[in-house]
Amino acid sequence: MFDWLLLSGNLLLIGFLAFKMYYFKNLSEKEKSSTSATKTTLEEAENLIRKYQLQLQRSLGDIDILNEELGKLRNDVKTIKGRNSQFRLENDRLKSRIKELENKIEALI
Repeated sequence: MFDWLLLSGNLLLIGFLAFKMYYFKNLSEKEKSSTSATKTTLEEAENLIRKYQLQLQRSLGDIDILNEELGKLRNDVKTIKGRNSQFRLENDRLKSRIKELENKIEALI
């Protein structure tokens, strides 16, 4: 009777331990797959971050170039405005000279 009880206990213990082993093995496999999925997601996120960093650096470089061009254009506009005012003054001077000459011609006639 004692032998039968010892054999039954051992069989139950072996069954329990086998069940526990497969259960933890299954949990371990799920954890590995979850970890690998997280790892791939993180790698993809890092790649996207690098990609957007490069795009941002390029955009900032383009903005710097555009700012330089804008500064040059502003200087050109200032120069053109200055020339325009000089031309207006000269035009006004020439118009007054023309009027003087017209008056002299009328006086001669």
